[in-house]
Amino acid sequence: MTDAVNGLRVTRAGPLALLQDAGRFGVRRLGVTQGGPLDLHGWAWANHLVGNAWGTPALEVTFGGLELVAERALVVAVAGADLSARLDGAPLAGWQSVSIEAGQRLAFDTPVNGLRAYLAVAGGFAASPVLGSVACVVREGLGGHDGQGHRLAEGDRLRVRAHHAPTGRGVARETPREAPAEAWIDYRQPAVLSLLPGAQVGEFSGESLYRAFNASWRVDDRADRMGVRLTGPPLHCRVTSMISEGIGLGAVQVPPDGQPIALLNDRQTIGGYPRLGALTPLACSRLAQCLPGQEVRLKAIATERALEAYRRFRSAFA
Repeated sequence: MTDAVNGLRVTRAGPLALLQDAGRFGVRRLGVTQGGPLDLHGWAWANHLVGNAWGTPALEVTFGGLELVAERALVVAVAGADLSARLDGAPLAGWQSVSIEAGQRLAFDTPVNGLRAYLAVAGGFAASPVLGSVACVVREGLGGHDGQGHRLAEGDRLRVRAHHAPTGRGVARETPREAPAEAWIDYRQPAVLSLLPGAQVGEFSGESLYRAFNASWRVDDRADRMGVRLTGPPLHCRVTSMISEGIGLGAVQVPPDGQPIALLNDRQTIGGYPRLGALTPLACSRLAQCLPGQEVRLKAIATERALEAYRRFRSAFA
């Protein structure tokens, strides 16, 4: 990290702020999970707005409560949830790049719209990769700003890659970028989550399948980066025991109580509950912004349509 310099200092840590790149892949055979941003959509836009390439580390801020002081002039962007971000006490606009000067104070307060905000800095945050990624997984003690899977704590310093403004201009005088209106999401609205039916879907009763895709589900307060429990009508499956098999992102497992669990980035690598299917990556992103008690619905989607939607999303960041 010879090109890295001190960029931000943590003066108040908040409950959960983690450094995340695109995730850790090719290591699940070792029992190591993927990590990475729960809301891929918000993370990608934050990086894009400051000119970073796909995969550049950004900061995932959950619930707010984080306060940072700039140690040099920076270009930053906040996307994803509205956590009442402020710059020196004044509201900070989201979904656009903003220039800040050394000594200015950036703070995230409480959720207004959504749960997780993403802070990107031009050039990207710098950290040493572990197993090919800086994605922070607290449970496994891997990645993050210190390489040991720790959340940010008061006094921590975030290093950034040296950033060179175009045509020799100073970093604080770049032309701001703003995301198009269609990229913004009102996370307070009921979410419709696209789900690819899975291998065991035919083992659920007809009544359960009707309920799964026609009833409303509530996000339970038992939710974290590993997964989100949904509460609603119980689902019944004829399969009562299985040999554990690999678990992919978005897998919707149904344990014996009939209440589905959608597994996210920090999930376990294998599991033995029958699966209704798997949420698409963008459906996982949407679910990650839902607060406890919010209403969601499941919608079956064909593989071709899911791939088309994901490719269209990725093409914005090519």
